[in-house]
Amino acid sequence: MRRFLLLDQGNTNLKVGLADLGGVRASFTLPTALDETSDSLGLKLLALCQTQGLNPGQAELAVASSVVPPLDPLLRQALARFLGVELKFVPTELPLDLENRYERPHEVGADRLAVCFAARRLHPGPPLVVIDFGTATTFDCVSGQAYLGGLICPGLFSSLGALASRTAKLPRIGLDSGPVDLSIGQSTAEGLRQGFLFGFAAMAEGLIKRLSDHLGPGTRTVATGGFAEAVARHCPAIGEVRPDLLLEGLRLAALDHLDLKDRA
Repeated sequence: MRRFLLLDQGNTNLKVGLADLGGVRASFTLPTALDETSDSLGLKLLALCQTQGLNPGQAELAVASSVVPPLDPLLRQALARFLGVELKFVPTELPLDLENRYERPHEVGADRLAVCFAARRLHPGPPLVVIDFGTATTFDCVSGQAYLGGLICPGLFSSLGALASRTAKLPRIGLDSGPVDLSIGQSTAEGLRQGFLFGFAAMAEGLIKRLSDHLGPGTRTVATGGFAEAVARHCPAIGEVRPDLLLEGLRLAALDHLDLKDRA
């Protein structure tokens, strides 16, 4: 069985996925730690993989997207030493089948390209708006086989954390979904919860409408990221939620690479 290790190194978390030819089978989230060593990271990854029956030498390939360059060599060393697998980064070492039309292509985060690549494969025809509710909230646009660029907005969780840390009387809250319809908050916690969920839903709805007008009829919207499901419950303009869209993009990149390798 062909098995792959998928890694998304973000500013807040390192997401780890185990996949095979049929899809992403398991995923885990570790906090991003800039003081990590290759040994500490390797031991964590080894333990996660072994819980899923993946032992050293059994993964055919590891594929990663990263927006934290200082951790890239540590990740490569960790995988080589503890799991015996070669690591390739998208899009520099493993190209994605998506034309990058950004004014300065190197400025686009690999994670943004990977989710757009995955969304394009899942929906081959229409123009796409791909929303990632992560550390930042990004709205990226795809037309044909081209990544056009997008919008970068504040992230829901980072905004909530910043507000709570700078205002002594505002509590830290969870963002459980609550009722579908907006209500007037009658406590500080409920006011924050309603404001953030419906505020971000309204932002998403407005930007989807404007971007769809720009891209043309039939535009489809796909959302991913930690808060995608919570926001989508209050935003009918989001057509589909795919929590593991980025990992799926990395898996498809691995399959493309192995297909070319098998043909050579």
